[in-house]
Amino acid sequence: MVDALGVAVVGFGWMGRVHTQAYARVPHHYPHLGLRPRLVTVAEEVPGRADEAARQFGFASATRDWREVAADPRVRAVSITAPNFLHREIGVAMAEAGKHIWIEKPVGLTADDARAVADAVAEAGVQGAVGFNYRNAPAVESARELIAAGEIGTVTHVRIRLFSDYAAHPDSALTWRYERERGGSGVLGDLASHGADLARFLLGDIASLTADTAIFVPERARPTGATAGHTLAAGGELGPVENEDYVSCLLRFASGARGVLEACRVSVGEQNNYGFEVHGTRGAVSWDFRRMNELAVSRGTTYQDQPVSTVYVGPGQGEFGAFQPGAANAMGYDDLKVIEAYRFLRSIAEGTPHGTTLADAVRSAVVLDAMARSAKTGSWVNLPVS
Repeated sequence: MVDALGVAVVGFGWMGRVHTQAYARVPHHYPHLGLRPRLVTVAEEVPGRADEAARQFGFASATRDWREVAADPRVRAVSITAPNFLHREIGVAMAEAGKHIWIEKPVGLTADDARAVADAVAEAGVQGAVGFNYRNAPAVESARELIAAGEIGTVTHVRIRLFSDYAAHPDSALTWRYERERGGSGVLGDLASHGADLARFLLGDIASLTADTAIFVPERARPTGATAGHTLAAGGELGPVENEDYVSCLLRFASGARGVLEACRVSVGEQNNYGFEVHGTRGAVSWDFRRMNELAVSRGTTYQDQPVSTVYVGPGQGEFGAFQPGAANAMGYDDLKVIEAYRFLRSIAEGTPHGTTLADAVRSAVVLDAMARSAKTGSWVNLPVS
């Protein structure tokens, strides 16, 4: 017997849309899951946006006040896709109301915000999932298994990159994303949060780091109306960009491995250039999000001039088989969010976590706070190791 689970989405920009579509697709890819999400309500403060979402996607109701979602007995699980500065307040309130939460990273503006949400989830006994979608790629999971099995020897160093141009245009609107009070640490929260999670997912705890940050587009035009995504606002009153466009970070892992993490939101000529290269004493493995279903792998005993092979993931790796019947058939970004939704719903159905948790969000946020502190002081920062 399949149970219906009332779900809500709070915040209906692009990411709210992605979560909604993921809920709709879960039954198609995972027909044996014992829960079926039912779209109960959507909350969005921009006038008319929630009503439009309800008409388009079939939510039973719509509201401009997320507090109505917390009080709605029909809702058992909530996607929180509102701006960063609202994550702590909404996340804590939903958990205290007994709702399971699927919340987008970076879960607030600081590690303290992430801890507050994690503590509320633990105290309420509900499930919590976090939007670190890139670790859900079957190729990334395969790389982690390959590394753990010692197929490239002992890991010596890693490079993680997250370059994009979504903020490169000088006429990009000065939205909440560029304000310290509402957007937090800029590209650290936007992109480097994924990098910190991937670093831990692949190689384990980070023991210490040192970082440098920069703002390359110091002013942007204030928007005259509601915005969604990365819109332009030429001609508006200029205001200061308060948080980081760029970060570079040197990492020391508890294992002894070294790493470089670099992220930028104003990289002209780069569109979603996200990936990693991991090197070991006997080989290497690398992944590029733009070729999401491939790994470049070098392994053997040749060492010098050792060749690199392209490996295509297939149905036996990660959740690939829920989407495609054979290797080298493409999966895309939205599929990663379907996997995330499935693991969230499975966690609810089984009462035990599957996939990313609020603990992962806290660990990533601790790394981000350390980056910001290091950039300010110019020093190495030690991190707690589990």
